[in-house]
Amino acid sequence: MKKIGFLGLVFLIFIGCEDVVEVDLPEVDSRLFIDAFIRIDESDPTTRVRVNAGLTSSFFDDIPPADLQNITIVNLDQLDGTGIPSFITLNQTSPGIYEGQEDTSFFTSGRLLLSITHEDQNYAALTNYVPAVPIEQLSQGDETLFSGDETEIIISFIDAPDRQDFYLFDLDFDEYLVSEDLFYEGQRFEFSYFYDDGLDEGEELQISLMGVDIGFYNYMNQLIVQSGGDQGPFQTPTATVRGNIINVTGVDINDIDFENIDSLEEVEGIDPENVREGFPLGYFAVSQSFSSSLIIE
Repeated sequence: MKKIGFLGLVFLIFIGCEDVVEVDLPEVDSRLFIDAFIRIDESDPTTRVRVNAGLTSSFFDDIPPADLQNITIVNLDQLDGTGIPSFITLNQTSPGIYEGQEDTSFFTSGRLLLSITHEDQNYAALTNYVPAVPIEQLSQGDETLFSGDETEIIISFIDAPDRQDFYLFDLDFDEYLVSEDLFYEGQRFEFSYFYDDGLDEGEELQISLMGVDIGFYNYMNQLIVQSGGDQGPFQTPTATVRGNIINVTGVDINDIDFENIDSLEEVEGIDPENVREGFPLGYFAVSQSFSSSLIIE
């Protein structure tokens, strides 16, 4: 309601002006955008993967879908009887949406390689499955912040000991939060989150806790800051935030010795200009996810 009231005020101000101001917006080159964030529920024997592909455009324009020539996910450490790595090819189910299904174990063990071809340019990203911990308790609080109309929810979980953990919380309504266990490693941790405009009685919240690595943690932290909380960080790609997908055009993926590299940028033959300038936006990550729901009272 706050946003609607503010927009209405702005509208009244503008219709009271007689002069028309024309603003020349900068031309923005279209860039491929890939949302390949895969959430894993280990209790499910199979996992359905969904990857969104689009093309960034000028200010205020919608993001058109991208028509990929090929998109596959390869498990470099799961080999078939002939020594060939296992892979899954994703098929386009609607414009810009690519889906496929595979045994959950395919995603939870081994290094995973995303390979994409778009307009004869090849892109790739490496990642590993990141575990998480369950949500211990999800409840509604009665505290407020500034306006008094906020709704408080309280989330608690027990951090895994003897490892460094980074977490991403999906708080519903395209709201996200990141956290690291620097000050609560191996301990129970509880925090409050406030929804600015409040929530209606009887409304259901779906909250998810996911494990992420430090690269995706930093990436999401930047996206959350740049989105300003007005819309989800996945809704509008931000050109200033670079993910882990790089342009590998000119290199045959099948010839790469993945045993002796930690990053695709180390591969010989990749054009440094493609790495610096030709990368797509977006990220490839595979995370264990635990979810819980709450009915607002």
